Amino acid sequence: MILTGFIRDTFAASRILKFSTDSPFIHIHQSFQIFNHIENPNGFIWNTMMRAYVQRNYPEKAIILYKLMVDNNVGGSDNYTHPILIQACAIRLSDFEGKQMHNHVLKLGFDSDVYVQNTLINMYAVCGSMGDARQLFDESPVLDSVSWNSILAGYVQIGDVENAKCICELMPERNTIASNSMIVLLGRTGHVVEACQLFNEMPEKDMVSWSALISCYEQNEMYEEALVMFMQMKTNGIMVDEVVVVSVLSACAHLLAVNIGKMIHGLVVKIGIESYVNLQNAFIHLYSTCGDIMAAEKLFNAGCQLDQISWNSMISGYLKCGSVEIAKKLFDSMPSKDIVSWSAMISGYAQHDHFSETLALFQEMQLEGIRPDETTLVSVISACTHLAALDLGKWIHAYIKKNGLKVNVILGTTLIDMYMKCGCVENALEVFHGMEERGVSTWNALILGLAINGLVDKSLDTFFDMKKCGVVPNEITFMGVLGACRHMGLVDEGRRHFNSMIQEHQIEPNVKHYGCMVDLLGRAGMLKEAEEILESMPMAPDVATWGALLGACKKHGENEMGERVGRKLIELQPDHDGFHVLLSNIYASKGHWDDVLQVRGTMIQHRVVKTPGCSMIEANGVVHEFLAGDKTHPLINEIEDKLDEMNKKLKMEGYVPDTNEVSLDIDQEEKETSLFRHSEKLAIAFGLIVIIPPTPIRIIKNLRICNDCHSAAKFISRAFDREIVVRDRHRFHHFKQGSCSCMDYCSKMHATEALRNNTSVATTDTTPPS
Repeated sequence: MILTGFIRDTFAASRILKFSTDSPFIHIHQSFQIFNHIENPNGFIWNTMMRAYVQRNYPEKAIILYKLMVDNNVGGSDNYTHPILIQACAIRLSDFEGKQMHNHVLKLGFDSDVYVQNTLINMYAVCGSMGDARQLFDESPVLDSVSWNSILAGYVQIGDVENAKCICELMPERNTIASNSMIVLLGRTGHVVEACQLFNEMPEKDMVSWSALISCYEQNEMYEEALVMFMQMKTNGIMVDEVVVVSVLSACAHLLAVNIGKMIHGLVVKIGIESYVNLQNAFIHLYSTCGDIMAAEKLFNAGCQLDQISWNSMISGYLKCGSVEIAKKLFDSMPSKDIVSWSAMISGYAQHDHFSETLALFQEMQLEGIRPDETTLVSVISACTHLAALDLGKWIHAYIKKNGLKVNVILGTTLIDMYMKCGCVENALEVFHGMEERGVSTWNALILGLAINGLVDKSLDTFFDMKKCGVVPNEITFMGVLGACRHMGLVDEGRRHFNSMIQEHQIEPNVKHYGCMVDLLGRAGMLKEAEEILESMPMAPDVATWGALLGACKKHGENEMGERVGRKLIELQPDHDGFHVLLSNIYASKGHWDDVLQVRGTMIQHRVVKTPGCSMIEANGVVHEFLAGDKTHPLINEIEDKLDEMNKKLKMEGYVPDTNEVSLDIDQEEKETSLFRHSEKLAIAFGLIVIIPPTPIRIIKNLRICNDCHSAAKFISRAFDREIVVRDRHRFHHFKQGSCSCMDYCSKMHATEALRNNTSVATTDTTPPS
């Protein structure tokens, strides 16, 4: 046409341009080239080109073309032109440009056209300018069903239930589209009963109506109702699409209803919509959530249109099934990773106790320049807690402050827990007081944290403040309160809170609450009462409760009861090293070496290996680990020298090694050497070398700190003028200037035991006697 000159014919030019813009095989730029060759385009031609830009998702080019049209003083705009441009503004969510178009409409006199009015109402509604949309709606001389649906859709979009209801009631005729919009809004805002009532009142229901109600049920966690409604939909012969199936599959995943999911999968294949990527993702999520990882893997491997969600769903599926290494391989092979990918892998590592890998992957994520979200940070802080990586934990807290991230209940509670379990009470209190919203879990973390750090009175005061603030305590709260009483031997206080839990708060004690009471009474030497509680429990005692009684028997020299309980525990859990060691030491304290050898033989028979004492200490962002008698550390020579220096200084301070802690049949000098090779002493020596004062030396111990190490740590804190914080498996010990935050409650318990037995007791870092 260009070569022959027919392009100069306006009608012919308009036809070829229309054909070009309507064809999916011709690129929009080629259509624009045709447009450029038309010498005198009329309004239809301008509209055709602008509409093509909007339809092909180039709204900004449509607006530029209109500006060109205005600049060239082309008078071709009509009542079809401005709706196209207003739609372009709506796509761009630009109410500023939309208002400019509105001014042009008023200037050119198209404001009375109902089609123009409706596109303006829709534009303002889509851009969230409901005040402008409502004003235009109220001032319109003519309103049709599109006008009413547009203003209603705007209120639905912003979640304004009251105004949406008002519009719905004023509508001259409420059509199916309007009712569907209201069901969507009511479902999204939790008004399930009203949504159901509206659905039932509808004279005509289409597929969207059913889909909206099913989605309403799914969003409000009424998963069984969603499945029932889907079955009714099928019974009524209503066609289903991928949108409703995705909602139903989500309900199946929450109910772990994998068999129903498989039936729906068969239906999807039958009606031919299985190739939709969002459906494939929903099926992958369903199968992996229900543990059928093979089905999920088969879908993933067969998928030809996988997206980011597909990869992320598969990684999450492997992690849920415990296949951490496979998940990591898939993660490494991803073509691109988003925050969800990183968060899923980091959270998976943390949930499966791969704490070192959690921190390493987080550091890799930082190098990639990916900004972590709250979920990722919760997992990383949790890993810091388990590894005592306080420096990194503090860095993350600083990162949260610097980037203005909202400290929600979960993130704040995790920070409090981390600081408390690293012995930083002041930092934990700072986080607590800075939180805008606190849940019961937040108060629980504070109550328990204060207790394990030796601030029992403050812990119980916090419990009082919690109730005064109107926060209702739960089972975990009372675990913290009873634990606080247990740490300081507050028997009467413990009894009062235990009774209050039942009578005042109507909380039925579980096996852990009973275990706390048994431990509290046992530590106080009230072994008969402890056993009575254990025997009167409404449920079978767990091994931890029996273990608490066994430990109390050991402490208070109640060997007869201890032997009986110890034998029962070994029957219940023959692979538990601690029970064997306690029973062995009870026999050793009575000089029954044949029984000791029998226990040792049982351990060998059941392949029970005693957990070695292990202490972790963080220095310069690196966590170092020491085992009892460890000689593998790169600085072992310097540590040995520091141990000698510690030994000399402590003896000058009046320290005498408590060799009663060693139940081995060896001479006194060997016993003293064995004591000084305990893991916490190695960690303290290392801390004195590399941690510059006044920074406290913080250590995490996997077992209970023994009496000798407790005594030595007090002397070291005074002799070297250093604050030492040791967290063992039960509590924190803050050593400062020769005293401990536990007020020597643990030492008193050990002393009582030694006086009763006048012989050896269990140690955490040695093995049973041979």
